Amino acid sequence: GNLLEARQSGTCRAFSCPYHGWSYNPDGSLRTITYDQTFGTVDRSQMGLVSLPTCERHGLIWVIDDPDATLDLDEWLGDGLSDALDAMQLDEFTCFRVGGFDEHINWKVMQDAFLDGYHIRFVHPKSAGPHFHTNHHVYELLGRHVRFYAARRSIDRFLTEDWSAASMVDHVTMTHFVAPNVTLLRQPDHYQLLSFFPHPLDPARSRMEMRLIVPPLERSGLDADAWNHRWDRNWEILMDVLRDEDFPLLRDAQRALQSRGAGPLVYGRNEMANQVFHRAVEAALS
Repeated sequence: GNLLEARQSGTCRAFSCPYHGWSYNPDGSLRTITYDQTFGTVDRSQMGLVSLPTCERHGLIWVIDDPDATLDLDEWLGDGLSDALDAMQLDEFTCFRVGGFDEHINWKVMQDAFLDGYHIRFVHPKSAGPHFHTNHHVYELLGRHVRFYAARRSIDRFLTEDWSAASMVDHVTMTHFVAPNVTLLRQPDHYQLLSFFPHPLDPARSRMEMRLIVPPLERSGLDADAWNHRWDRNWEILMDVLRDEDFPLLRDAQRALQSRGAGPLVYGRNEMANQVFHRAVEAALS
């Protein structure tokens, strides 16, 4: 029952348990039992690592953290979201950096914040606020998921210029809520993939993971130093916003929600993505 591998990534020919020294092949099958002549007779084919439902599609790895579950990705995504993910061609991008954040915040509070464009002007007055129109969105339901667009202020030029959908693509941020716990944002030149996980024991805690998904070096037109500098700087800006603006308010929200008289939460008609999220959670729980 010990933790078999502490590293986030890497390569190895076998996994070895630090407690008793049993080893396993990369496919999870049992490789060796130390002092097997004293351990006793077991069915070695049944002594491998626990297998989880998983598949690779749209440049992403999809997992259900339940060995008894069945993963039917086509049914879960539906045609609308599958087509949208195909169009992004994420398999042609690279994950520049991953960051994990363990916070004293319920995972639904965290997910809510990254589906919400109603708060931009107030929470991010000096970072994102000057660049976006707060509370200006277009929503499109995709079954249990939703796609929405936030207008950048640079879109104002089209009030006086001719425009087409193609010409406006760099003047909006497109976001997909992929039920139940993922937000995928398309920025003009890269993607941000946000995942939210409940703490296994404490509902007042959660883990957020952020992935910066960017065009690979060979397609960027930059040398290696310039490419790394560009995305390092982008990552630093994201971290500053999370650390200094988002997380402090979300921690306060968690404290408020835990108070005895907090009462119910009310979502407006302008908070459609949040409504879709909570409907998805309620449907899954039922």
